[in-house]
Amino acid sequence: MANQTKYPSASIATTTKVVLPNDTNTLGKLFGGALMAWIDEIAAVAAFRHSGRVAVTAAINNVSFSKQIDLGAIVTLSAKVSRAFNSSMEVIIDVTVEDRVTGEQDLSNQAILTFVAVDQNGRSIAVPEITPETEEDQARYDAALRRRQLSLVIAGRMKAEDATELRAIFKA
Repeated sequence: MANQTKYPSASIATTTKVVLPNDTNTLGKLFGGALMAWIDEIAAVAAFRHSGRVAVTAAINNVSFSKQIDLGAIVTLSAKVSRAFNSSMEVIIDVTVEDRVTGEQDLSNQAILTFVAVDQNGRSIAVPEITPETEEDQARYDAALRRRQLSLVIAGRMKAEDATELRAIFKA
């Protein structure tokens, strides 16, 4: 499967939820932990769609809680693989809240998670490459490599001088 190439659109996974009382805190706002669980679940579906394998969460790279989400809100989570490496995949999840009057979607939160595809024994397995389709896909694809290099440098698994894509943003 590693020699195959797939498009990001093939991995799209979307779900819509209604914020119920058991999802909220005492202020009537969606618990961050509930949102994170929803994010992890839909991201796993996108990773599965890309890899065709069970995929496990390896890292929560970023979660932004930009806007509060109220009790009763209609929330849509849309996940898509932005880049695939050897056995790992970066998945970006956009969270929107629907205006009940106009039906318009307002971006409220975003998250970036890394998943690893595993075989039946729980060992990592190669995944198909990604070929970006749109300008947004290309921007997310390029940024994914910089985020990966930064993570590897911080973890001590890559020397800073070897992080060529990351270094390039500072050479301008």
